[in-house]
Amino acid sequence: MEKRIRVLLTKPTQDCHDRGVRYLARRLRDTGFEVIFTNFLLANEVVNTAIQEDVAVVGVSTSSGGHMAVFEDLLQGLRHAGAEDILVIGGGIIPNTDARELEQWGVRKVFGPGSSAESVATFIRENAIVNYST
Repeated sequence: MEKRIRVLLTKPTQDCHDRGVRYLARRLRDTGFEVIFTNFLLANEVVNTAIQEDVAVVGVSTSSGGHMAVFEDLLQGLRHAGAEDILVIGGGIIPNTDARELEQWGVRKVFGPGSSAESVATFIRENAIVNYST
């Protein structure tokens, strides 16, 4: 039996515009992913949750600014925890210049407004490293 890909989708801090990420969570679940969704966590809490839940992917949805600091802290926390193999993706309202910089930092892909859930699912399937301990 093939293991389902575990995905942590999160909204950072007090970013409350969550309609898109909740839709994505539902669509990913419907297509066979195991999805954990959290709201209003700090980057270090996202790192801890990702490790505790043994996820292959962390997806951060942001639409209220402040995303550069969130991703910087998240990527640094994952490196510090030895969890660099977790695929990090972003989505929401992120300017193209910031998206390019985030990808240079190690965010593998930033999905902007209008991206389809299918494109996210395909990207995850093609890029996630799945080697769960349980």
